[in-house]
Amino acid sequence: MITKMKKLTFLVYHKEYDAFLNNLRDLGVVHIAEKQQGMADNSALQEKIRLSARLSATIKLLQNIKTEEKVTDDSETVSASRGMQILDEVDELLNHKSSLQQQILAYEKELAVLEPWGDFSPESIAKLRDSGYDIGFYISTEANFNEDWIEAYNAMVINRVASKVYFITFTKTNQEIDLDVERIKLPDRSYGQTQELILNNKEELLRQEETLHNIARKDIPSLLAARKELNGEIEFDQVVLNTEPAAGEKLMLLQGWLPASEEDPIVAYLNSQSVYYDIKKPAPEDNVPIQLNNKGLFAWFEPICKLYMLPKYNELDLTPFFAPFFMLFFGLCLGDSGYGLFLLLGVTLYRLLAKNIGKTMKPILSLVQLLAASTFFCGMLTGTFFGANFYDLDWPFIQRMKHAIAMDNNDMFQLSLLLGVIQILFGMILKAVNQAIQFGFKYAVGTIGWIILLVSVGLAAVLPAVFPMGGTAHLVILAIAGAMILFYNSPDKNIFINFGLGLWDSYNMVTGLLGDILSYVRLFALGLSGGILASVFNSLAVGMSPDNVIAGPIVMVLIFVIGHSINIFMNVLGAMVHPMRLTFVEFFKNSGYEGGGKEYKPFSK
Repeated sequence: MITKMKKLTFLVYHKEYDAFLNNLRDLGVVHIAEKQQGMADNSALQEKIRLSARLSATIKLLQNIKTEEKVTDDSETVSASRGMQILDEVDELLNHKSSLQQQILAYEKELAVLEPWGDFSPESIAKLRDSGYDIGFYISTEANFNEDWIEAYNAMVINRVASKVYFITFTKTNQEIDLDVERIKLPDRSYGQTQELILNNKEELLRQEETLHNIARKDIPSLLAARKELNGEIEFDQVVLNTEPAAGEKLMLLQGWLPASEEDPIVAYLNSQSVYYDIKKPAPEDNVPIQLNNKGLFAWFEPICKLYMLPKYNELDLTPFFAPFFMLFFGLCLGDSGYGLFLLLGVTLYRLLAKNIGKTMKPILSLVQLLAASTFFCGMLTGTFFGANFYDLDWPFIQRMKHAIAMDNNDMFQLSLLLGVIQILFGMILKAVNQAIQFGFKYAVGTIGWIILLVSVGLAAVLPAVFPMGGTAHLVILAIAGAMILFYNSPDKNIFINFGLGLWDSYNMVTGLLGDILSYVRLFALGLSGGILASVFNSLAVGMSPDNVIAGPIVMVLIFVIGHSINIFMNVLGAMVHPMRLTFVEFFKNSGYEGGGKEYKPFSK
């Protein structure tokens, strides 16, 4: 269900406005209504947003650094100012690291050039050049190297690598050299000097890494505190930008929303302040923020609804209505009692043993437990347990259960279609209720006509002896339903437009309804494919294990564990995606769900 909201309008004297906003933030229940203009043009706010993004990126970087010790949280040293200082230090460290890495790459390239020539002193080469001698460095292929160069240019082979010859010439500075080979220019450093530079840079890089590790170990809490404080400033600035000046900027006008249940404390606070305020119910055209307020297990399904979109304020919240179907659909898609039991026990043990499970994580774990329990019981319909059929056991209890609830593939196929029919009809009923609540009963007449028509056809097909297809009673009901569909689907339009729209709606309904119902076959298909794949892994585990007392069981267990792990991952993914598809497309479409609501986010610290 959707929490009832009240619209608030404040009028505050400009000199008291900052203090008023701080007090309002302390209360933490008012959602500030946003204006369309003003946000992007405020350079100071944009700079804070960029700084917040830098903080988030730095925090993520440091959290990904593996440290042997846990992150310390010394409240005496943790501060937002320290966090901002750390941000600059980390940026400087990262820039220095990048520079060192680039230098190391450049030196390694120089080292690769120098390696074939050995370790010599560039200073000696310079001294010879100053004395009137020139030393040339050349690279030639074995085929192109001419032995006459040894006599003509005092050539000396320094190294041979693969098919290349590395040689030098020793001549007078003014002597012309005509060699049809590559002459290269060596770096100004020797091989040993370059190695030393690489070593020094790598040592400096290690020191930078160690500094980053120390920051990751000690200073993440300060960065989190800085981001929290900065985000508070950003939110405060956004509220200020959403304020409209009035009376020559002497008064500040602000609008917001609050849950109706929080009206009394807000009124008590406002009455104690020099503030004009107005509280009223939302108008139909207002963009009211949405706060879902479902109770019990229905609250666990709210994240699934939010994955699609929140409802509008005047719509029905469909979360409690799709929750039972989603739970059942997940169980049918996964369809293995062993997998359901494994997930249920695994999540339960995690909840018992894990420490500091967050508030947002608890309902998700509860949802997984519920879906795992559904899988366990749905698996009993086919008797599948880790790919094996436990109905093959000749135990009296198992055999009685088999006769009571076991279904073959044909039964599961029919069950999937039946569930589709039930959910789509239920969605149409909700659509009629939603139309009646939002616009009035007359706007729901056309939808009610379709419900009557479909239910009457279904009854005639299931109970032909009691309610024969094409009988007098059935024809009368069809005539009434047809009149509602063709002549009362758009109450504000004339009869001819209504008739045309009714025909078009009938065409869409007939063609779309069949496709919607057939979409539910995936419930049967996914469960069947998962069971077949599980049985294949069982066969592989038995068939591929060697005939050895020690190695045989080990190989069999490995294949069993790896195979079923892959199958569980794939089928859990499918069991989440396909029920969501049936919910978001088939059910939401037939229930007339529009969505597009904005989440309620109170202005708070």
